[in-house]
Amino acid sequence: MDFGQVLVLAAGAAVILVVLFDLVASMLVPRPVPGRFLLSALVRRLAWTRWKKLYLSMQPPERREIILGFFAPLSVVGSLFTWLAGLVLGYGLIFWSLRGQLHPQPANLFVASYYAGTSVLTIGYGDIVATGDAARLVSLAAGATGLATVAVVLAFLFSVLNSYREREVFEITLDARAGSPPSGLVLLETHAQLSIADDLPRFFQDAQRWCADVLETHLAYPVLCYFRSAHIGMSWIAALGAVLDAATLVMSTIESIPRGQATIAHSVGEHLVYDVAHYFDLLGAESTLVEEREFLAARERLAAVGYRLRPPAEAWQTFSRLRAQYASSLNNLARHWAIEPAQWIGDRSPLGARKD
Repeated sequence: MDFGQVLVLAAGAAVILVVLFDLVASMLVPRPVPGRFLLSALVRRLAWTRWKKLYLSMQPPERREIILGFFAPLSVVGSLFTWLAGLVLGYGLIFWSLRGQLHPQPANLFVASYYAGTSVLTIGYGDIVATGDAARLVSLAAGATGLATVAVVLAFLFSVLNSYREREVFEITLDARAGSPPSGLVLLETHAQLSIADDLPRFFQDAQRWCADVLETHLAYPVLCYFRSAHIGMSWIAALGAVLDAATLVMSTIESIPRGQATIAHSVGEHLVYDVAHYFDLLGAESTLVEEREFLAARERLAAVGYRLRPPAEAWQTFSRLRAQYASSLNNLARHWAIEPAQWIGDRSPLGARKD
């Protein structure tokens, strides 16, 4: 084997290692791996930016959400084909360097890659066979990695869909409590109007578990962040915003509701916002993003449904401090994933009017 063949073999091995690292880090490692180290994550972010730009202004909203919703599953399938193509290229380079151990000998890199493809996909037509020990071992390795890649992606897809369903259950139940799109203020009003305000601490406990589950799954498998709700006006980002705003209002403004569970929900939810925004480079500067007149209008609505409230100046000061901890980063998440704007969350400028 001359020096040129050694270089080709090394190049093929490098391509395979990059593909396998990307596969394992994306689908098997149960903790966040920085996206700058993953080719699939970089491609997904660039593709989402283009996809969003193409379809964000589409009307009616139902059609827009369907098209935007195709992106996440297509990106998983696209990653599978990209990894398989990378394996075919990598093994094709190795077989080209070992072409003397194949019969008939490949005439060019394309033919060597064809044999690599039949090995990776375990098709095995038999028109080209390995005759040397090294080529036979590489053929077995190609078949094993090809099968493993398909199996890992299929298992990952089932796991992702299960996590997606668990996330959606909370969003659907929140719809009845907080409206669509969900609002923390509407959530508090609904509980008061239905005389179940005493149930708010239990709701915040459920929200804590939901936030913790989303934090664990969506950082371990960031592609989950791209999966959109099946229902118009709902999203995990808006649901998170409603929980955080409701907790913030309880902690800062309402005196007649115990604050313990709301405080914990605020802490877990703020942690979720920070970690996801940090992973996707979407952290924002501290800012309340709500004007005092909007807060005072919300305060009047809370008083109208029977809540006992703290003095307005004191409540506004606390509300501003607590909401500034997550508002800007949460808004960046909402804009990045182009969710339908909710109260105090999201960007309305590129979106058309929603049809009720």
